[in-house]
Amino acid sequence: MLNRRHLLGAGALLPFAARAQAPAAAPAWPTQPIRMVVPFAAGGPTDVPARLLADRLGEVLPQRVVVENRTGSGVVVGTDLVAKAPKDGHTLLYTTIAHSVLRPLFARLPFDPDADFAQIALVGQVPMVMLVNKDIPAQTLPELIALFRANPGKYDYASSGNGGAVHLATELFLAMAGGLQVGHVPYRGSSAAMPDVLSGRVAMIIDVGLAGLEYARKGDVRAMAISTLQRTPLAPDMPTFVEGGVAGYEAYTWHMVMAPSGTPAPVITACNAAVNRVLANDTVVQRLTEQGMQVVRNSTPDSAAAFLQSEARKWGAIVRQRNIQVN
Repeated sequence: MLNRRHLLGAGALLPFAARAQAPAAAPAWPTQPIRMVVPFAAGGPTDVPARLLADRLGEVLPQRVVVENRTGSGVVVGTDLVAKAPKDGHTLLYTTIAHSVLRPLFARLPFDPDADFAQIALVGQVPMVMLVNKDIPAQTLPELIALFRANPGKYDYASSGNGGAVHLATELFLAMAGGLQVGHVPYRGSSAAMPDVLSGRVAMIIDVGLAGLEYARKGDVRAMAISTLQRTPLAPDMPTFVEGGVAGYEAYTWHMVMAPSGTPAPVITACNAAVNRVLANDTVVQRLTEQGMQVVRNSTPDSAAAFLQSEARKWGAIVRQRNIQVN
């Protein structure tokens, strides 16, 4: 039988047992301004949406979010900065499809693209449009494919740089259209490439976003196809590559928010909730849509990670198959 002394002793232990079983308190976040590293140049097609997201995150969080552009070696310099940042959720990475091909493109990296990052949310996907010089003797995508097949090596295409979204999407098209032989001319961005598409120095470009459609409306280029599987409300009159005979063709660049691996799960969850809250705002969605983005709402860390893995498999295979190199 328990005596009074035993009962008192047991009672004295109860508060300690309760404290031991209580769940750990979620870490306070954010406690200081958040750095959002964009490994692309200021004012570009990745930087603009990143700044919109950062500004709105600063409105829904108790701290402001500051965009920091860190370029160099493609996206390696900026990505490395985040990989080595404190794992507290105060340094984030805003990146694109470029992250999914880091491993196959670079023999050596100062970080692990997979193990060193935790995915927070997929922000959106930006489809691509094939623009062809107006003097090329092909009015439709099937006619263009036939032209390229009949003239291997005669024509060139432009890209925004080796290993970038434009390069990858075009090599995917050439592979899926039967292994077409079309030369590659890389430029320092799509804006630098467009004058040569207009002049006819290069035959075509599969450009990111819908800005190039303005050239098509003026008759300066011919818009052949959009890279979505089905027609999109962003450009409802634009046929898809699938309609043009390239079965299963689909290509986007995409935007994603990440953090250093090891960032506490409650912080990842809180950051994900903040991003989704911003992307639930109709004004934000409208502004991103105007930039050609298909916004992804209610992305989760798990769904973002699964998407990244799928993209890495897809584009890694194309890099190896088409021998894409960054130099």
